[in-house]
Amino acid sequence: MQEFLVLPGYNGSGPQHWQTLWEADHPGFRRVQQPDWDNPVQREWSETLERAIAETPDEAVLIAHSLACLLVVHWAAMAAPATLAKVKAALLVAPVDPEGPAFPKECVGFFPVPKSRLPFRSLILASTNDPYATVEYTLELSQSWGSRFEVIGPKGHINGASGLGRWDDGFQHLTGLVRG
Repeated sequence: MQEFLVLPGYNGSGPQHWQTLWEADHPGFRRVQQPDWDNPVQREWSETLERAIAETPDEAVLIAHSLACLLVVHWAAMAAPATLAKVKAALLVAPVDPEGPAFPKECVGFFPVPKSRLPFRSLILASTNDPYATVEYTLELSQSWGSRFEVIGPKGHINGASGLGRWDDGFQHLTGLVRG
């Protein structure tokens, strides 16, 4: 049985965010609660993710948005082998550039970004007008991480402010990723 771990980014995902709506709509989706959404410390967030995956009875599918995409690669670089082996796939939506001008200064330890290939299937979805990362930067990440890469058009930061609602297209991408 698969558990879908929802990984919001900086400030969490509000009530109109597609991650929050997916949690409400789909059994088996569980938000990983970080110790501080407003002052993220990569090491603390990675330790929290490690515990959440370790507690998953079987396979885990990671659904990361924004800063949480960087969390996934930092966690993968330090994860216990048994925990790492539980991850089936990761949907990585709108990764942020920690060297970009819009990157929040409250976020600690997310730079440098690991460039190692992820040991599980992954898909990065990017927007052409994301204020937190360029398409070129996101493409470079996908190549480093061994992730499939898709540009979904002008969707801003692919968050609640993007007006996506339940974001059915995103859910179809997740379904395709899980099926392999």
